[in-house]
Amino acid sequence: MRTKNRRLSRGFTMIELLTVIAIIAILAAIIFPVYQNTKVTARRSGDITNMNTLRTALQLYRVDQGGYPPALLGYVTTYTPGGNDVVPANLVKSFLYPKRVVSLATFKNGANPFKDSDVTTALWPAADPRAVGTAPLGDFNGDSQVNGDDDTAGARQAFNFVDNPQPVCEGLVPCSDPQRQLRFYRVSGYDVADTRRPGIRSQVELRYALFWTGYSLVGDGTNLGSALDDPRQLGYNEPPAETVMFWHGYDRNFQDDRLQAGNQDIVVFLGGGARPFASNLMAERSWRVKP
Repeated sequence: MRTKNRRLSRGFTMIELLTVIAIIAILAAIIFPVYQNTKVTARRSGDITNMNTLRTALQLYRVDQGGYPPALLGYVTTYTPGGNDVVPANLVKSFLYPKRVVSLATFKNGANPFKDSDVTTALWPAADPRAVGTAPLGDFNGDSQVNGDDDTAGARQAFNFVDNPQPVCEGLVPCSDPQRQLRFYRVSGYDVADTRRPGIRSQVELRYALFWTGYSLVGDGTNLGSALDDPRQLGYNEPPAETVMFWHGYDRNFQDDRLQAGNQDIVVFLGGGARPFASNLMAERSWRVKP
């Protein structure tokens, strides 16, 4: 009697299927964070390149004009004086674009989702919270010593949004008239920038200015200056190499609304180019940090 050989068909068992799914999940958990970190690293490298391009453009502008421009991309331009018919940023002929910067895309930060027609006002960044007289940054009074006598109120930031929110206005003075508030293109990302702070989800802060201190500008725009003023400002002749030109803090890391330690900000110093910098120091001291 002959018997027929039957081929036995066999599928995956439930255990095998679950094992494969678990392996895929583990690989995904490993690969996705690595991919995300690589993406962020690439974007930040692009930011540093763009910011160094702007630094070079600023240096060329200074050679040509004898001083730095009042803004990077520039203030909002409208088709009619005082109107809301905004000229898109990609059509603006500003201080640096298009003569000294190849493309307007150079201004676009990778974390900046705004359109060329988006505009905004801005607040002053936080002032250095350290007590006056306790944090001298240089020999400002010429006595060959760096001590508390060099750290005066006049060498500090003029306005501080923490105690008294002050929009940036014409002449860089406090203002109550909205018509005097300066408007910026949000796409720039370096004149002003959206930045998180502890307790505040997001706000637009000034990131580039010729003068920051109280002695520098008054209501009519006159430059008064002072022997005790901080020379690390772009509006003065021959500012030192440690002068902060501009910065951004898009990548600040928050957990439970608390700013975490880490060099997530990117700062451009006059003498050293763009570099990652401690976010907690930038959030507290802004332009008063030192390399």
